[in-house]
Amino acid sequence: MGAYLVRRLLLVIPTLFGIIAINFVVVQFAPGGPVEQMISELKGRGTGVIGRVTGAGAAETAPTSDNGYRGARGLDPHVLADIRKMFGFDKPPLERFLLMVRGYLTFDFGRSFFRDKPVIELVKEKMPVSVSLGLWSTLLVYFVSIPLGIAKAVRDGSRFDVASSAAVLVGYAVPGFLFAILLVVLFAGGSFVQWFPLRGLHSEGAAAWSMPARITDYLWHMVLPTTALVVGGFAGLTVLTKNCFLEEIRKQYVVTARAKGAGEQRILYRHVFRNAMLLIVAGFPSAFIGILFSSALLVEIIFSLDGMGLLGFESAMRRDYPVMFGTLYMFTLLGLLMQIVGDMMYTVVDPRIDFEARQ
Repeated sequence: MGAYLVRRLLLVIPTLFGIIAINFVVVQFAPGGPVEQMISELKGRGTGVIGRVTGAGAAETAPTSDNGYRGARGLDPHVLADIRKMFGFDKPPLERFLLMVRGYLTFDFGRSFFRDKPVIELVKEKMPVSVSLGLWSTLLVYFVSIPLGIAKAVRDGSRFDVASSAAVLVGYAVPGFLFAILLVVLFAGGSFVQWFPLRGLHSEGAAAWSMPARITDYLWHMVLPTTALVVGGFAGLTVLTKNCFLEEIRKQYVVTARAKGAGEQRILYRHVFRNAMLLIVAGFPSAFIGILFSSALLVEIIFSLDGMGLLGFESAMRRDYPVMFGTLYMFTLLGLLMQIVGDMMYTVVDPRIDFEARQ
């Protein structure tokens, strides 16, 4: 198992390098970079601002170019050169990329173009919000889906199975962000009651409260965004759980256990459960990454949760390339490590699995 783990960890390095390289090349052709935005802003504000830009210090590296941008016409060439130098675009693309990769080896992502902060500080500030939201949502999805899926498998074809399928269909049909808007309208002061807060994870002045009060306040703020993610994510896992249990229930070893006089509860939880839960439990890291990467973004925006999803979205809109690549790097690294954790979960659920024996 140790050799397999080492091989997987070593594969993380070229995978990270490849993903960063591909995205670096792609953004070379993306219009509207920070240099172009600065030029457009200067032309809109007049020469008073242009004079203040001259002599600006060099910023961190970022992959874009303002070559051919029509908005640059009419500006002093020295001002254009200072703008390129300020954003680090006075260097060739290959040199910028190599400098970026060298910094990433030590988690030095440079400074944000528009927030005037090191990217690593922004990541440290935002990551706990996204991880907290993703972790609670994933745990609740599992706590809802697994019992519901088992009950549907045991009662396959019954009225309960048919009725609960309606809830599953709603979960499939309604995106999490749309349900989040509905929750805001109903329970956050939209049109009816205001039982829950609309913004952030803490109330104003909560830092001075006692620890139990702060925990209660945090959980109070988490109710609506977590509920939105759970409703949008439980359907798929429920169906997967049901299908896994149905497949195991119909196998020969279950028939043999029944023939020997074993009770249904013993068969279900001593024999079927272990085999059926292999795929479900081992998929927990992937489910967590899925909620963290995709579903949480719009929910963070709706509930004004200042997390990684919102940070990445805003940096993409403003072409803040150091933040874009820093968040991409962290998301990719976390995703690759969680995949390895998923493989380890297989051996925890079923010790008979031996990755070392695979050719």
